[in-house]
Amino acid sequence: MDLQLIQNKIYEIRGQRVMLDFDLANLYAVETRVLNQAVKRNLRRFPADFMFQLSKNEL
Repeated sequence: MDLQLIQNKIYEIRGQRVMLDFDLANLYAVETRVLNQAVKRNLRRFPADFMFQLSKNEL
């Protein structure tokens, strides 16, 4: 995948540079729900600040 395409999917939210779950899932060619399930099943492998949920206003 082109580096510019990836860079265009990085946003700044709450002062953090983030990728949204559906963009990350697309990058890995999996469904968003599958990516989220994998993360939840393996929470101890990720730092505490690895993910957060956006509020309705942030969406």
